Amino acid sequence: MSTSGPGPWSPTPPGGSASGGAGGAGGDVPVCPRHPDRESYVRCQRCGRPACPQCQRDAPVGVQCVDCVAQARREAPVVRTALGGRARGGRPVVTLTLIGSCVAVYVLQVLGGGLVERLFAFYPALAGSQPWRYLTAAFLHAQSGLLPLHLLFNVYVLYLTGPPLEQALGRARFVALYLVSALGGSVLFQLVWALGVGPVGSAAVGASGAVFGLFGALLVVQRRMRVPVGQIGVVVAINLGLSFVIPNVAWEAHVGGLATGALVALVLLKEPRRPRLQVAGIALVAAVLVVLAVVATSLR
Repeated sequence: MSTSGPGPWSPTPPGGSASGGAGGAGGDVPVCPRHPDRESYVRCQRCGRPACPQCQRDAPVGVQCVDCVAQARREAPVVRTALGGRARGGRPVVTLTLIGSCVAVYVLQVLGGGLVERLFAFYPALAGSQPWRYLTAAFLHAQSGLLPLHLLFNVYVLYLTGPPLEQALGRARFVALYLVSALGGSVLFQLVWALGVGPVGSAAVGASGAVFGLFGALLVVQRRMRVPVGQIGVVVAINLGLSFVIPNVAWEAHVGGLATGALVALVLLKEPRRPRLQVAGIALVAAVLVVLAVVATSLR
């Protein structure tokens, strides 16, 4: 940022001129460029302009003005993870948003008396004409007794697996992984139903397909990074096994989400430094799932 010449950052305060000096022969008083009515004898270490207390930001040496801090942030090189995601610190924003969304929708389910399920649950017979159900069902959960066990389990697993994957993949890739995995779970559920398994009115709800997609991606990522997968592998095997034992559990969504999540992770790992190819790969996976959904719709 240039500091030569008067420019827009050297306004003249009422009743006098501002030269940026600390009071020279002409009695000029330095003023803050953003707040011309405020005198400031503290200068930005980067551009040398005066900065009032409101516009000062601590720097390794002295202070900088807010404009220089913003410019430095824009010019800073983007740090990428080994998987191509943008390295970010702080809270796992996407994971917490997904958890909050599931909880909020569950509250609406309780208050809605079944209306939310009728509108957004995944009914294979309605999916062809109401395609939003492929994804919206992943934010609904079954209501059973006083404790929302279905919701609590999925939220707990999401809280454990989401943050490391969000950090490794980046926010956009993590969202894509979650949604495409949810789609994969719904599509396999529909395919099995279309082959004659399950009654006409069967339905599926829950984030389990997406959560199992995170399981699959975590297995692939840890194996690629040479991290032992024994512990997470046992957890996945137990939960997958329970899918076939516990009544009224959509094992199809679990298997479909697991396979889809693993496939998306392989796509992302194939070209970690080429975002466009990653996007194309994820789009291809989603396109294949859409084709399978169309086929399932025509079968029954």
